[in-house]
Amino acid sequence: MKNNRIKACYALLGALLLILIFMNILTGSSSMTIGDALRILFSHDTVSKYGKIIWDIRMPRILAAALLGGALSVSGFLLQTFFANPIAGPYILGISSGAKLVVACTMVFALTHGMMVPSLVMIIAAFAGSIAVTGVILLISDKVRSMSVLIVCGVMVGYICSAVTEFLVTFADDSNIVNLHNWSMGSFSAVSWDNIRVVTVVVLISVISAFMLSKPMSAFQMGEQYARSVGVDIKAFRIGLITLSSVLSATVTAFAGPISFVGIAVPHIIRSVTTTSKPIVMVPQCFLGGAVFCLFCDLLARNLFAPTEISISTMTAVFGAPVVIMMLIRRKAR
Repeated sequence: MKNNRIKACYALLGALLLILIFMNILTGSSSMTIGDALRILFSHDTVSKYGKIIWDIRMPRILAAALLGGALSVSGFLLQTFFANPIAGPYILGISSGAKLVVACTMVFALTHGMMVPSLVMIIAAFAGSIAVTGVILLISDKVRSMSVLIVCGVMVGYICSAVTEFLVTFADDSNIVNLHNWSMGSFSAVSWDNIRVVTVVVLISVISAFMLSKPMSAFQMGEQYARSVGVDIKAFRIGLITLSSVLSATVTAFAGPISFVGIAVPHIIRSVTTTSKPIVMVPQCFLGGAVFCLFCDLLARNLFAPTEISISTMTAVFGAPVVIMMLIRRKAR
């Protein structure tokens, strides 16, 4: 019965992914027919008006939403496994805000000196911020035993990082403020094909590495003592888990800015639908679920109040926050 649910979830996510990709291709300021879109996709037409719209604007954005949404969801699941709590996530714990702060500093410095920031430098800067905040959270976790207190501390650390980032944005040069402000609100619009190449390599390697850790993760979910008894090197496992989670959330922040609630809401939805927490199922399905969730939110962000575009983080909060609230109510009821 459970296997049938898992297979049905794969089929549903696959179908939704394809539907949302086509809907994102077809809709926008210049709408087109399915026939036009298919002709351009199969002929690889990059010269015509619609060809340029699809290949230069919409496809990079679609791939960014799918890859980065999947990365954020898997990052959230890894953190939930690490802290043994479904409320843990890169946005809630302030990890995304730490990445945002260091990337903002890097962007302000580069833009002030008229330099371009390479994709790899952006990821390294975001990773440094993620690791720094993760280190603070781990230090706090050694001092407090209550997960709720740890979550509150993570939220406070996130607010501090966001406040410093806003300070930087406020006092940046006028010509730089628009770029920094749009990025700090969260958006897939600025992602280029060069960015996509880097994102694809980093995200896929990280997600595959997380999938390879499925067996020790399953043992760790049974308790630290049990994991040790079956030969898991707990210290190396923890370092690997937190590093992969930081790399994934850092990649998202570097290219799309901070995006809220995806890392908590999507793993919870997948867990509820499949009725399992096994990492061998959760990692690939969280990736697909995150891709579907972000494609759906980006579709609404672009078209709901067109030509005005809403930030992606606003849309993910609208749909993700109620899921988190329901999860908290159900846990309290138990």
